[in-house]
Amino acid sequence: MKYLVFSILFLFASSIYAQESAVINGKTYELETAIEGELDLLWNVIDKRFHYFVKTSDENIIELLNTKKERVFQEEYKTQLVDLTKNKGPVTNTLKFTLQDLKEYIKTYNTSVGNAYPDVRETLKLRLGVFGGITNQPFVSNPNNITVPFFGVELEGISSSANSNHAGFFDINHALDHDDFEYSSTQLALGYRYRFVNNTNFNIYGNMRLATFTFSKETFRNLGIPNETINKSTFHIPFSFGLGADINLSKNSFVTLAYNELFALFMSNNANFPIDFAIGYKLSL
Repeated sequence: MKYLVFSILFLFASSIYAQESAVINGKTYELETAIEGELDLLWNVIDKRFHYFVKTSDENIIELLNTKKERVFQEEYKTQLVDLTKNKGPVTNTLKFTLQDLKEYIKTYNTSVGNAYPDVRETLKLRLGVFGGITNQPFVSNPNNITVPFFGVELEGISSSANSNHAGFFDINHALDHDDFEYSSTQLALGYRYRFVNNTNFNIYGNMRLATFTFSKETFRNLGIPNETINKSTFHIPFSFGLGADINLSKNSFVTLAYNELFALFMSNNANFPIDFAIGYKLSL
């Protein structure tokens, strides 16, 4: 059930990401822009394959082809690019049919005809966030499925590239106890984040907690004898997964939403459906 919910949320999040439409040979495609200039390079994954397109200055869009015949790729895209650049582009002998290679080719040609591109060096940007929410401590024994408040801080590191989808994060969160669930914890977590929707105004991502170190305190009430309190510290490599979103408030600030701890590869959820929702605020440093 939890895997089904995760899949539905993933598909829903992907479906709401608006892309620019283009009609090519009577078919409508949703395309991403990789390079703009004298020639634009457009692309997307269509029918489980990468498709690349070039848009000329007169708004014509041509799909680059690399068909297969008798198990051999025909590499038509090389001839197409020679024609599109009027034989004034870089040599295509070693040009590969990949987004990165095609981006470099189009960028080099555009530069040769007067387009200028800033020399952008990728650096690490830091974002600091605070958050709070409710959790039923999915990976802890919680027979009555009690939910408790939690709060924390997060430091995220992300490439300065506008198109970067990868990030790492470190967070510290503290979950309070409850009269009927006398368990509290402070957890340090190191994780990885992939933005599968990366829009100017918002992004949606999957979270994976790679390693956690947890300090916990649990009280057991016993009839006729003193209560017993146990303090523990535990280290786990849970590979736990969740979903999150950042919504831009301004150039450097975001509202964040998260549904964490959906499931883990190496930890059990103790038969409780995971509840771990948070809302927060994030600021670029």
